[in-house]
Amino acid sequence: MKFFLKYIFPLLFGLLIYTSLRLVNDIISGTQFWKRHWSVNAIELATSIIISYIFQYLLHYFARKFSGNHTGTLTARQVLREFVTVYFFCMLVLNAAALPMAAFTDDGLQLHDVVNINIVPMLYLLLYYAIVRGNLYVQALYEQQSRYEKLRNDQLDTELKFLKAQYHPHFLFNALNTIYFQMDEDVAAAKKSVEKFSELLRYQLYDQQQTVPVRQEMDHLRNFVELQKLRSTEKLQLDLRISASLNGQQVYPLLFLPLVENAFKYTDGNFISIAAEGGEKEISFEVKNSVPQTPLPQKQGGIGLPNLQRRLDLLYPGKHKLDVHKNGDTFTASLKLQL
Repeated sequence: MKFFLKYIFPLLFGLLIYTSLRLVNDIISGTQFWKRHWSVNAIELATSIIISYIFQYLLHYFARKFSGNHTGTLTARQVLREFVTVYFFCMLVLNAAALPMAAFTDDGLQLHDVVNINIVPMLYLLLYYAIVRGNLYVQALYEQQSRYEKLRNDQLDTELKFLKAQYHPHFLFNALNTIYFQMDEDVAAAKKSVEKFSELLRYQLYDQQQTVPVRQEMDHLRNFVELQKLRSTEKLQLDLRISASLNGQQVYPLLFLPLVENAFKYTDGNFISIAAEGGEKEISFEVKNSVPQTPLPQKQGGIGLPNLQRRLDLLYPGKHKLDVHKNGDTFTASLKLQL
């Protein structure tokens, strides 16, 4: 296609302009150019083709020049200035090449020859320039949009990495705090906690693809719950229900854990209920926990739920619903994801 546009199209374009120009001229003068001596037509035809190649270079040059100078939305004034400039240079080249040729053929240079040379070819040239310029403008807009999308994706990726970097120390602090208190009370339980803790770290360090099967995420959640049970009191009623329908659906990792972690963090130790279910197009996750009748002092620096909300906004824009509310002595956090 590039070969055709660069080498074949100017030839055909020159033939089109020459034929149109001769037909208009013959209608005005009452002559028939095909009845002239072949050498005269050959000279005019060869000149038209050579000029056509010159104009192809000239028009593409101006199209690239103005495309580079004008960024953003073009104004009517810019477009008018651009086309006037192109028309002026094309007129100079066209008259310098075509007028001498008309002066030495047929009955010499006539007024209608000047008019035709400055109107008929110019209409074709300006139309061709408009097509080339428009194509470059659309291409520039597409490239600009592509750069914008790439920049936006890079920014989102950087923000996601930053959120994960914030979340990991948060999780590490809570887990290590659990093991710290167990060391003085039950060394065997502390060893089990370290074992569960290592499994959790292994998942976070090695098993975080872009998306993971939801069953793998639920296994990770079970390990976390087992770790938390080791430090919980015996009065805690823990209900963990994960539907068998949650298996191969792909989800982004570590979206459910902050809700469970928040429940263990703020419960009064009476009950925690965790339920997960869903199908091919949606996953529902709900965590309920009892809270003290008297609100605890607000802890500063909590980042679990705010980070979760921001990650959901980035990963599932318009396809998630996170609802957290307190009803009496029960705190409920529910998350629905559209897959």
